[in-house]
Amino acid sequence: MKRLMEVVILIGVTCLSVVAQAYEGRVIDAHNQIPIAGAVVTLGDQAVRTDSEGVFRLEGSGENLRLRAPGYKTRELAPSELGNPHSEISLEPFKVTGLYLTVYGIASKKLREAALTALERNRMNALVIDVKGDRGFIPFKIDLPLAEAIGAQKIILIKDIKATVADLKERGLYLIARIVVFKDDPLAAAKPEWAVKAKGGGVFRDREKLRWVDPFRQEVWDYNIAIAKIAAEVGFDEIQFDYIRFPDNRGTGYSQPANENSRTEAITGFLQAAYKALVPYNVMVAADIFGYVLWNANDTDIGQKIVPLVNAVDLVSPMLYPSGYQYGIPNYRNPVKNPYEIVYLSLKRAQERTGASPRQFRPWLQAFRDYAFGGGDFKEERMRLQINAAEKFGASGYMFWNPRNIYPTGEFGNRTDRVELQD
Repeated sequence: MKRLMEVVILIGVTCLSVVAQAYEGRVIDAHNQIPIAGAVVTLGDQAVRTDSEGVFRLEGSGENLRLRAPGYKTRELAPSELGNPHSEISLEPFKVTGLYLTVYGIASKKLREAALTALERNRMNALVIDVKGDRGFIPFKIDLPLAEAIGAQKIILIKDIKATVADLKERGLYLIARIVVFKDDPLAAAKPEWAVKAKGGGVFRDREKLRWVDPFRQEVWDYNIAIAKIAAEVGFDEIQFDYIRFPDNRGTGYSQPANENSRTEAITGFLQAAYKALVPYNVMVAADIFGYVLWNANDTDIGQKIVPLVNAVDLVSPMLYPSGYQYGIPNYRNPVKNPYEIVYLSLKRAQERTGASPRQFRPWLQAFRDYAFGGGDFKEERMRLQINAAEKFGASGYMFWNPRNIYPTGEFGNRTDRVELQD
């Protein structure tokens, strides 16, 4: 019997060695044939990054090699399409330029069609859609018992998410699933042991009276990663994690001591775990962060540090809304009067601090009325200034935020003029 078991084990090892193979190649830009460093190549659940010369070597098994890189279209090809070890695989440059719609925005025919018209008029190509929004609701039915149990499924606004995704893709749109992570009122209410605690006891509530969940809790990580995998399965091109941070309130309690190092490790750790779990889907993975994180040396007291963040995901999307820069930036103390400088100089600071390619950044830009400086609306002119700044920097696109889902009816996204920094 022992001998028989040894034979079976040897046969199993032999089969595995036949299935798993090594593949090599070089990833290049389809337009200029320049090698693409840091491109992700996956096979099954295995992933590697290309070196400075665009070269990769990957061992694994699976039907297709899948490739992606910030600023490029994703690609799939059968391993048989690779020739010799120096096979070149080209990726097509691609900038994502999008608008945001809440769960109510995508469900409303009026708001959705207006956004689609704005996209077409301005030659834009993407929509950011809430898959799990600011209040923790998931707007379409998913097979996740915890979501049903906590009430995250009580408001279903999208009856057939696969049909919705298919329709939007038929229009040529790149689709981004926004997932709000640690601000989660339904989960914190149902699982108070997972909730952020208030200083005086009980469960913490923020300025909107909403509860948050503890970023140290593995159960919270697992729940959000499960939602991300479902979004990838239904056809979204990118998973974008928002509120990947601790509350900006010092009087809060957690399951572990919270300090600069532990907060940073928790936030970065979640993103790394999500990134690994999403490898088989070949979706881009992005993180939304505060604009001041690009400038601050510490974790901004919320667990966000730019260097570990840029190494944990494909894309970092800093929220560069001038209205959010309450203290301005050096030499520009009134940010709403200097939207170009806010966007351009913040992105440059991020690049200087990280050494990352400009393509690894795709900023959130402001398309809502200023609430901090009495600066009025952010419409076509100010939107265009922000676009110009992102393009001059070399970002892999941009996205506009308006929580009311209302965007200007004029042109703002298809101008090529540039603005120089003011002295």
